[in-house]
Amino acid sequence: MKIFLTGGAGMVGTNIREHAAAAGHEFFAPDIAELDLSDFTAVKAYLDRVRPDFVIHAAGRVGGIQANMAHPVAFLLENLDMGRNVVWAARQLGVKRLLNLGSSCMYPRNAPNPLKEELVLQGELEPTNEGYALAKIAVSRLCSYISRENPEYAYKTLIPCNLYGRWDKFAPENSHMIPAVIRKLHLAVKRGENSVEIWGDGKARREFMYAGDVADCVHRAVTHFETLPELMNAGPGEDHSIDEYYAAVAEVVGYKGTFTHDASKPAGMARKLVDISRQKAWGWAPKTPLKEGVAAAYEFFKTHYGDEK
Repeated sequence: MKIFLTGGAGMVGTNIREHAAAAGHEFFAPDIAELDLSDFTAVKAYLDRVRPDFVIHAAGRVGGIQANMAHPVAFLLENLDMGRNVVWAARQLGVKRLLNLGSSCMYPRNAPNPLKEELVLQGELEPTNEGYALAKIAVSRLCSYISRENPEYAYKTLIPCNLYGRWDKFAPENSHMIPAVIRKLHLAVKRGENSVEIWGDGKARREFMYAGDVADCVHRAVTHFETLPELMNAGPGEDHSIDEYYAAVAEVVGYKGTFTHDASKPAGMARKLVDISRQKAWGWAPKTPLKEGVAAAYEFFKTHYGDEK
C-alpha cells in the first residue's frame, strides 16, 4: 500500500519505518521542511498529489511534565492543528482508512485503573499535561465522528501507554521519564556523582512500552484494520513505580549511588495503567521486556548523545 505517515522522523515514526514489515509498503513521510502539517492547504495538496491508500498520523509535539507545564499553548494548538489538518484533508480527499495515534494522557486524572477506553471524557484531566490531552481527545473524536457520519470511512485511534526507545528525545526540556532518567544516570556515572534526585516521592506508577513494540502494533493494524477496534489501548498491561524505573535504569547504566526525593516537585498522575482487554481480544501483545528495551535505548543514547559533559 501507499502509506502517508506523519511524524516519520520522530521516535514512533522512525520505528514504524524501521520495522521489517515496512518493506512491504511504499511510505511517504515528509519532514517539516517538505510539509508543514500546521498548513491545511499544504497538507491537502500533498495528499492530493500522493493519493495514499492509508494514513498513519503519528506526528505531534511531545514532552514530559516540564515541557507540558512550560508550553501549554503550544502543546494544545500544535497538536490540535496537525491532527485536524491531517484527518480532515484525508477525509476531503476520500482516503478511507486512517490510524490516529492518541495518548494515555487522554484519560481523566482520577479515573480508576486500569484505564478503559470508554473512560475518555469522563472526568477532569491531569493539569500538568491538559493542553496536550485536550488536543489528542479532539482529534480522536473527529476521527470517530467521521466514521459515524459515513461508515465507508474507517478512522480509528490507537492509545499507546507511555513510550521510550530508539530515536527518543533525551534533553530534559522535552524528554519523557525513561530517556530523562537514562541521561541523568549516565551523566551521574560520568561525573562520579553519588546521589541523584527524583521528582516526587517515587511512588507514582507508570506503564512504559518500547517504541519498537508500538511500531509492531501499528503494522499489525495496517494489515488487520477491519478487526481493529475504533478506539484501542496498547501497552504491556503492567506498571512500575518511578523508584523501580530508576532502579532498572541504574542497573543498565551502571549507576551505584543513592537516590533522594523532592516531594515539592510535580509527579503527575498517581497511576496511569491502561486496560488491555481490547488489545488481547484483538490478538496482539508487546514482546520487549523493560530492561531489554532500556538497554537498547541506552545504546542509542550513547551512540548519539554519549559525549555530553
